[in-house]
Amino acid sequence: MENIRNFSIIAHIDHGKSTLADRLIEYTGVSNERTSKNQILDNMDIERERGITIKSQAISLPYQARNGKAYSLNLIDTPGHVDFSYEVSRALVSCEGVLLLIDAAQGVQAQTLANLYLAVELGLEVIPIINKIDLPSADVERVIEQIDSELGLDPDTHLTCSAKEGTGIEEILEAIVERIPRPKGNMDAPLAALIFDAQYDPFRGTVIHCRVFDGAVKSGDIIRLMFNNATYKVEEVGHFLLTRQARDNLSAGEVGYIIAGVKTVSDVRSGDTITLHNRPCEKPLPGFKEIKPVVFASIYPIASDDYEELAVSLEKYKLNDASFIYQKDSSTALGQGFRCGFLGLLHLEIVQERLEREYDLSIILSVPSVRYRFTLKDGTLIDVDNPAHYPDPSAIIRSEEPYIRATMMMPEKYLGAVMKLCMEKRGVNSTLNYTGPGRAELIYEIPLAEVIYDYYDRFKSVTQGYGSFDYDVIDYREGSLVLLDILVNGEKVDALSQIVHRDRARARGLLACERLKDEIPRQMFKIAIQGAIGGEIVARTTISAFRKDVTAKCYGGDITRKRKLLEKQRKGKKRMKMIGSVSIPQSAFLAVLKSGTE
Repeated sequence: MENIRNFSIIAHIDHGKSTLADRLIEYTGVSNERTSKNQILDNMDIERERGITIKSQAISLPYQARNGKAYSLNLIDTPGHVDFSYEVSRALVSCEGVLLLIDAAQGVQAQTLANLYLAVELGLEVIPIINKIDLPSADVERVIEQIDSELGLDPDTHLTCSAKEGTGIEEILEAIVERIPRPKGNMDAPLAALIFDAQYDPFRGTVIHCRVFDGAVKSGDIIRLMFNNATYKVEEVGHFLLTRQARDNLSAGEVGYIIAGVKTVSDVRSGDTITLHNRPCEKPLPGFKEIKPVVFASIYPIASDDYEELAVSLEKYKLNDASFIYQKDSSTALGQGFRCGFLGLLHLEIVQERLEREYDLSIILSVPSVRYRFTLKDGTLIDVDNPAHYPDPSAIIRSEEPYIRATMMMPEKYLGAVMKLCMEKRGVNSTLNYTGPGRAELIYEIPLAEVIYDYYDRFKSVTQGYGSFDYDVIDYREGSLVLLDILVNGEKVDALSQIVHRDRARARGLLACERLKDEIPRQMFKIAIQGAIGGEIVARTTISAFRKDVTAKCYGGDITRKRKLLEKQRKGKKRMKMIGSVSIPQSAFLAVLKSGTE
């Protein structure tokens, strides 16, 4: 244990975590020119395309220090986006120290602080590193001031580097060896290992990622998962290099993997404790707190025959994403599906994309919503995240919606445009701070329901990509909430129902009606598309009918002949409308849903 160091890299999004991890991996000789590529640890296509990290990844780096000793450095690279902060918290439980990366041009930002608080809460050693010093706009002196004033860390302990150019990498490795404490643990105590992640391997079953705190585990041992008391025989243990490397055993202080023939995905829970069946530890290790989803949406298969396949895929996906929750749901328009909870809109997008790519599924997502709270006349308090469960309006005496505290950092010149956007979204209680020359921090309290639609994209547009946005849910506040139904040809389409603020109902209804009008094919009769609150119609568009020219054969003669034919046609259309049903294409659902997130 003397020569093991467990550390993580944390930072705001796009401050260079994955690039620094690449340089550390190259410097320690784990990858060479043949195996090297950008974002070595990001092994999902979607991560490489978007240039973001979604899942924490672990790797063991062998390092020969200046003092002549050989060290094993266990690195866990973490995401920076606010939606994936649960990944960061799980990674930090397995570490003794962190590298806190700060962009020399952008300085301290929202997630820099949020991740620092996570590390300090767990009592980890923090090494501040100023990255991107090669940029022409780098202002190292200003960042050193921020490390002191905003982060409350000793500015003399900082290191500087350019991960892109590879400068300062050796100093970082030396600092890891010298400043991050060795892991604590007792080799002779009963096994206690914490599961911080897991992934599904179609050939080997579930691969458990764990950090061993006490004792040791080797192949052939019978292990027990303390959450559900299930026992398994260990087939293989090992370390993470670029690929999995089998070892004889994993002992206290080490980070590695265990393969034990765990077939069912739901048996492994992140935060669970692994111990030996015949010599268990006294009590489970403190795990992680359960993550509470913020945004809800239903997922349905496009073809109803694919329901079973979707159920299996969601179960496998759940193992790779501990924060994703789901339960069965059904809709008269879309059939059987699942109601899912997400940590934010980016998380929702990623889940949708990964399900389509990795499991080859074609799915439809319902309109995203948040969890509202209603007080009824009989005094009961109910939480509603699905418009289908909206209570009887006459029984509601108070309705509340969640509010968030949004922290936005941006160059000063974009302040006016961002303030206008926040006011549009019913933002209140604004606070403005100037964090440095030309940079402003704006704090607003905004209803979460307003943010989950198009807020983030519009914020990025008005700040031309220079703004950063972070939020945390603060409380519930009273608001006038109504159920907006969409009627097509007089029939309610439950999959398109939304709970909205009364002030926003007409605008939201019109948008949905216009989108449907563009997508639903014309029929031989007029189709009315309406947005309704109870019995009150607040928005309407009409798809005009195809018209056959029944008077074409009339040439000359009395006008009554034409009238007779037109009257006959009108009656026929009326009869057709009574018995005709409008089938809504899948593209129409998608068009309405995109109105929120595009």
